[in-house]
Amino acid sequence: MTPINRRTFLKGAAAGAATLSTWPQQALSAQNDLDRIRTEVEKRHDEALRRLQEWVHQPSIAAENRGVSEGCDLTIRLLRDAGFDRAIRVPTDGQPGIFATLDAGAARTLGLYFMYDVKQVDPVEWSSPPWDAALVNKPGLGKVIMGRGAVNQKGPQASLLAALHAIRGAGQKMPVNLVLVAEGEEEIGSPHFPQIVRRPEVQAALSRCTGIFMPAAVQGLDGIVTVSLGAKGVVELELTSSGERWGRGPRKDIHSSNKARVDSPAWHLVQALNTLVSPDGNEPAIEGFADKARPVNATEKAMIAEGARRMDEAQAKKLLGVDRWVHDASWSEALERLVSRPTVNIEGLVGGYTGPGGKTILPHQAVAKLDLRLVPDMTAAEALAALKAHLAKRGYGDIEVRMTGGYDPTATPGDSALIRAQLSLYRRHGIDPLLWPRNAGSWPGYVFTGAPLRLAAGHFGLGHGSGAHAPDEYYVIESANP
Repeated sequence: MTPINRRTFLKGAAAGAATLSTWPQQALSAQNDLDRIRTEVEKRHDEALRRLQEWVHQPSIAAENRGVSEGCDLTIRLLRDAGFDRAIRVPTDGQPGIFATLDAGAARTLGLYFMYDVKQVDPVEWSSPPWDAALVNKPGLGKVIMGRGAVNQKGPQASLLAALHAIRGAGQKMPVNLVLVAEGEEEIGSPHFPQIVRRPEVQAALSRCTGIFMPAAVQGLDGIVTVSLGAKGVVELELTSSGERWGRGPRKDIHSSNKARVDSPAWHLVQALNTLVSPDGNEPAIEGFADKARPVNATEKAMIAEGARRMDEAQAKKLLGVDRWVHDASWSEALERLVSRPTVNIEGLVGGYTGPGGKTILPHQAVAKLDLRLVPDMTAAEALAALKAHLAKRGYGDIEVRMTGGYDPTATPGDSALIRAQLSLYRRHGIDPLLWPRNAGSWPGYVFTGAPLRLAAGHFGLGHGSGAHAPDEYYVIESANP
């Protein structure tokens, strides 16, 4: 890949993030127009940074119902400031969504997906307060903004809005119209997002789109830019074992000396969890769960082989903080697993006393928070049904299974106009992108790629960030490592 830092790219391709459907023959017109936009990007850099910091300053945690309404209002204001002529709150049975349009009088229309909610935080785990949005010098990377939502997703979204400000500031018109939908529940599995998309006026607007994308920081530490052709699906769950539902064990916490004569709901849950995976925890063992999982095809295997050749394994391990892959797999095997394998993951375990010292109790209840990742041809509904049937068959039918959110996988053809435009735009700016079968993470793109819309959908952007869902989340602002 030709060395190029993020800011240089944004100066040269500010229009790109907002005009993906401007196929090569309809690029933003003359070189002098692009020069004016580059000048605006540079001139407005500090203003764009302040906008992002304001966004990160605002907590918007759906899981805690904290600051979500305020986060929605702030996002609407940022959209209007960026030139959207309409940006309205969309009520749902949960947190509100947003519907926005920018009518440029163009022949083509492009869709955008935003999220304004973020994951929970434990401030004591952070080296910089998560809501301060501080600029921090990160060794080997340069100047980064650190805070919850910095890379997932406020940073990439703010970069797109910065491009819109620059285009307008340069006196240019967008060559495409924009239709934007946003939600405040992505981090809890998007349970009410379909209510937003299926509103008649929203669906009608989206049906006019050539495709839809989610802004993203798609560069790895090695500088490789990926264009993904889909994403895994996800099911988020809580499994609760209680003495009351089980009919064994205590109905309230009791002294642990009673373990000699009283069953433990916590051990009951642990034993149930053991049946869900192989002994090493790395392979799903839920009966019927992965029966329909589609294996990678020859084209996808070729993409993975190319990725193994170009991507830096040592950098990937460094970013994740790991020394080995499961089963001591090779780099290419690890990449294929990442793309192709459904998974069963324990996010957290809650039960009994977890404070300082001991408390010698026998808990009446224990909870496991799980996520199941799904590959093409699997569905969230079938995965949930398989899990419940599996537990019941093995004598754990008393364990309550509650799906808190989730959705099916997504897939977009590599020859779709959206993907071709992404690849073309990167290449015109000296970047050789890596075409990738699917993102191992998840987003609710199924509402766009499935019936009735059947839109091409994906992620697009540049830049690097990391730490999503973890302490010290960051987004690179001034790269010291082109």
